[in-house]
Amino acid sequence: MSSIFSSAPASFKQNKALFKDGSIITKLSFFIMGLYNISKGQVVKGTLFLLTEIGFIIFMMMQGFSALAGLVTLGTKSQGWVMDDSIGIEVLQEGDNSMLMLIYGIATILFIILFVCVYMAQLKSMKQIADFEKKGLSVPTFKDDVKSLLDDRFHLTLLFIPMTGVLVFTVLPLVYMISLAFTSYDHNHLPPKNLFDWVGLANFSNVLTGRISGTFFPLLGWTLTWAVMATATTFIFGVLLALLINRKGIKGKKIFRTLFVITMAVPQFVSLLVMRNLLHASGPVNVFLENIGMISEPIPFLTDGLIAKISVIGINMWVGIPVTMLVATGILMNLPSDQIEAAKIDGANGFQILKSITFPQILFVMTPSLIQQFVGNINNFNVIYLLTEGGPLNSNYYSAGETDLLVTWLYKLTIETADYNIAAVIGIFTFVLSAVFSLFVFTRSNSFKGEGGLG
Repeated sequence: MSSIFSSAPASFKQNKALFKDGSIITKLSFFIMGLYNISKGQVVKGTLFLLTEIGFIIFMMMQGFSALAGLVTLGTKSQGWVMDDSIGIEVLQEGDNSMLMLIYGIATILFIILFVCVYMAQLKSMKQIADFEKKGLSVPTFKDDVKSLLDDRFHLTLLFIPMTGVLVFTVLPLVYMISLAFTSYDHNHLPPKNLFDWVGLANFSNVLTGRISGTFFPLLGWTLTWAVMATATTFIFGVLLALLINRKGIKGKKIFRTLFVITMAVPQFVSLLVMRNLLHASGPVNVFLENIGMISEPIPFLTDGLIAKISVIGINMWVGIPVTMLVATGILMNLPSDQIEAAKIDGANGFQILKSITFPQILFVMTPSLIQQFVGNINNFNVIYLLTEGGPLNSNYYSAGETDLLVTWLYKLTIETADYNIAAVIGIFTFVLSAVFSLFVFTRSNSFKGEGGLG
């Protein structure tokens, strides 16, 4: 599809020349798809093009144009009770469903784009047939096209099903979510009882400068702080743990590695729920500390704003360090020993070797993984929601708590308050933040520049 649009200017000139110099059938084929192919013996291929056009016209006449009109208005008739003069009582009038009208409208636009791609493919087929005739070659038959799809263009055949899935299950929902950010779809405008409408950039203004900004910017700051701390702590301590276990003279290395890896064998949500119970006000940790006289009242590990933030970072280290340790161990076991031996001969101590040789090579290999972890922590729903559910609540925030990340706040806006428009805006900002950071950091890292950038 991308190749079709990238070569659009050149194709337009070629198609213009084909239409100008072509026969009557050639000219008609620009309006009746497949006619040219049928006239040249490609009956099956031409018939498929023709049936595609007929199906498109029928769809647009029956559903397409009304779906596009509904996309513009998002409904004009609300659901409600109206007087039925024929029976003399009020009856429930079915109204328009703005949500369905939005989905159907977007789907129709995608369908039109697909049809345009098929139409361009038909024009390309016409041009190929004309080129074959100019060179005195025989026109490929339908059997030849099928053979080509199973041979030199087999990659296109294999990509058809996953591309269809991407369009239906990824592109359509993504466009729908983005569209919601420009509507009034909130708890006051829930279909089918109520209609919602297009509001332009009002939701973005509300998030950046309106009443929602008092929640958005504090949560954005905490999200970035959490992502940096969660990524840095698991990386640093994971590397240090790998260095300690792989030191010469350490006995039972396999046992130590196994013990730390066991934490990965337990599902993460189980570990998090266990930790939540351990750190409860009446949990084992607080009870033990009270029994030995270290504290007089329970420590609010997960119910005080600041302490809860420190607690979730610490617990994330428990579930994240083993992963980094395994990756760092694999890197350490494959480091060239001649560099380290040469550095020792030159008089470098352990810290200097770590600083100038070991750590840079670990960082070089793990930079893409670190970027992935950082973006993953921005969207780390499990750790925050399973431990604190975003709490403790803050009365100054809109439907959010002290430890809520943007992603957990988005969840609450969707499930609890039904403010889908604001949730869509938050989703867009989260995506832009993750994408910009990933591209900016990775393209400037030594891992992207190549091994030569290591030195």
